[in-house]
Amino acid sequence: MSTTAPTTAPARDVLVVGGGPAGLQAALTVGRIHRSVALVDSGDYRNATVDHMHNVLTHDGRAPADFRAAARDQLAPYDVEVHEGRVATIAGDVAAGFTATLDDGRTLRARRVVLATGLSDDLPEVPGLADLWGTLAAQCPFCHGHEFAGGHVVLLGATPQHAHLVGLMRPVAGRMTLLADGAAVEPEARRLFDALGAAVVETKVERFERAGEGVRVVLADGTDLDAVGVLLRPTYRQSAPFAEQLGLRLLESGCIEVDDFGRTSVPGVFAGGDLAHRASFPMPMPSVVAATAAGQMAASGAIQELLGEEMAALGAGH
Repeated sequence: MSTTAPTTAPARDVLVVGGGPAGLQAALTVGRIHRSVALVDSGDYRNATVDHMHNVLTHDGRAPADFRAAARDQLAPYDVEVHEGRVATIAGDVAAGFTATLDDGRTLRARRVVLATGLSDDLPEVPGLADLWGTLAAQCPFCHGHEFAGGHVVLLGATPQHAHLVGLMRPVAGRMTLLADGAAVEPEARRLFDALGAAVVETKVERFERAGEGVRVVLADGTDLDAVGVLLRPTYRQSAPFAEQLGLRLLESGCIEVDDFGRTSVPGVFAGGDLAHRASFPMPMPSVVAATAAGQMAASGAIQELLGEEMAALGAGH
């Protein structure tokens, strides 16, 4: 495995953009079938603020950075070039091949592309929330809910859409409070939250702050609440511009539409991880396990496409 390359590197079979679980798995899948792959890792990760991964078999509680380092080590026996840097643009097509230009001017060429750049979360603009994100504030009960077990959990937001979070946390939390943050709560939603055993506070949230090993919610009326953690539903967006650059079809969720093998709407371009999902899914799955599976499928799809192209060329020669 190489971590350096000339300004214009020889063409590779597959270019993987993104060094998180999806991209690392895609690179491993390509490398193990003795195809050449270039992996570009910007060093930005959606779970950068997370201390420990959870709900990942054999890795439950492991630091994400340790997981990525071990994955990098396992790429070493294969024909995988790892490039540190950020891809600025990707252009090309199946016939001519694809060229990625990095922000430092380097260019990489490949026959196929796997995008694994993930999503970025946009948090509500409440003071102190960003400082808690990934540790005492989270979005996924499957990944972080157990760590709040038995305690008072606050949920930021009190719309009907938050009932799903309340329902998931009901067997886990000791008690729950929904923070409407100054918004009026619909009567139907309030009845549902009452039935689920969750309290509702409409007072605007002034700030969040750490309090010992937990969280203190300071409200605009001068009162406060102590909790073991915060759950919320952030908005998200593509963390890289490639969907727009390449003209990829997007779903209502804002994610790239892919088929079962990670194929996008543009021939030769594949995607894996939470930046993409099938149309049968309502939203992306923010999960390390789902990302690695999607990375494997996207890489397999790219290899099958290359193989079909090569077999067709062999047939044409006879």
